[in-house]
Amino acid sequence: MNTASPDGRYDVMAAACPTRQLVTRIGDRWSLLVITALTGRTLRFAELRHTLEGVSQKMLTQTLRQLERDGIVHRQAYAEVPPRVEYNLTPLGDTLTDLVAAIRDWAYTNINDIESYRHTYDQRHNSPG
Repeated sequence: MNTASPDGRYDVMAAACPTRQLVTRIGDRWSLLVITALTGRTLRFAELRHTLEGVSQKMLTQTLRQLERDGIVHRQAYAEVPPRVEYNLTPLGDTLTDLVAAIRDWAYTNINDIESYRHTYDQRHNSPG
């Protein structure tokens, strides 16, 4: 299997390849969910945190910073009292929304089969024997 880019400059399987870091970031649990939450809308930090059940403040802050650094999320701070900060996807981030939606839709379509496989696996590996 050829995993190199068409021009041969990148190979996602190589540990030092910058595309590997990007694929790891985008594939991260919270990054996918942040992209999903921000698709087509702008949210404040508290709204994002409320939308993403289970995310800690620290993890959401780290995820947003990483996505901002990569140019996927835009952070807009307003000089108001109290301070207001809003997040939305950049044009680059918008290019990911269809891909992320496809992964989500795949999960919705296949979750019943996956749960069945998990149940079968767990019974096979957790039985005394």
